[in-house]
Order: sequence, then structure tokens, then C-alpha cells
Amino acid sequence: MLDDAKYIPRLRAEYDGTIRPALMEEFGYTNAMMLPKLDKIVVNIGCGAEAVRDSKKAKSAQQDLTLITGQNAVVTKAKKSIAGFRVREDMPLGTKVTLRGVRMYEFLDRLITIAMPRIRDFRGVSAKSFDGNGNYALGLKEHLVFPEINFDKVDENWGMDIVICTTAKTDAEAKSLLKHFNMPFSS
Repeated sequence: MLDDAKYIPRLRAEYDGTIRPALMEEFGYTNAMMLPKLDKIVVNIGCGAEAVRDSKKAKSAQQDLTLITGQNAVVTKAKKSIAGFRVREDMPLGTKVTLRGVRMYEFLDRLITIAMPRIRDFRGVSAKSFDGNGNYALGLKEHLVFPEINFDKVDENWGMDIVICTTAKTDAEAKSLLKHFNMPFSS
């Protein structure tokens, strides 16, 4: 389904149909190329101390992240040795995925409509997590909120970092773009 050349994700169709005209009007753009759009989404799981004690933990996190994103995850390794943390160079410490195109829109759709409502005591995401250049970062305390993960087969509960990179020049443009995608910002 995702590899079909004619398949257009729901959020991409919504962006093309309703969000682009709304952003053109909101910010007074004269050219469609000036519009902010999603560039990529980077999803990262850091295993930390668990990976130092057991090298299979990074492999487990890699399998879980591959299930969640639908794309092969890459194992991240230590760049240098740190004796105090018992970390050696090239030791696997986590895993990451960079999503673009169809998979990016599908992941954002599942994050906003399925995963976030499943978070216990969820009151919205912080509106202050922009970096000044139009990129937004958020963290999840557990990866179990995604329906792809079978709760019974999970050996470890992982936290996730999700960075949504946009082509927006300012945080206001990026926030408006994500609001149009129904990102649940807290007030």
C-alpha cells in the first residue's frame, strides 16, 4: 500500500486541499513555494544503561521502532568510550529512523489520531518545543501507545524522541502548519 505510486496519504491530501490555501491566506504569501511544509520526521529511541548491560536491548528497540514506523531502523552506536558510564566505542546504544514522503505522513497521522489519544492523562503537547527554525520536538514516555506493538511481547518499555522538521522559517509558521494538521497543543 505505501509503495504504490498512486497512493496519497490522508494528511498529504488534506495539506494540498485545505491547509495550503489556509496558510496562503494566513501569512499573505504570494508564491506557493513560500509555503511551509513537512520535510522529515526523525524518530529516536535511546536505550541508555539497559543497552550497556545487555547488548540485545538495542536490537529489541530496533525491532520495535521498525514495527512502529514501517521502515528499517538503524542502530546508533557510541562515538567514543566513556569509562564512567561503562561505554565503549561502537557499542550499540539506541536506534533511529528518518521518515520522508508517504511514510512520514502516515506516521504523523497515526501519531496524532491514534497514539496520542492513548496516552494516559494526556492534556496536549507543549507549544514551546520549537527550536527557533521551525522544527518541533516531542517525547513519548512509552512506545506502547502505538497499536503495532503487542503489549504481551514487550520485554522493555522504551521512551521515544520525535522531531518534526519543516521548511518553515519561523516558529509561528511551523506552529500554524502543525495546528492545521490537528497537532493537540496544550494552551
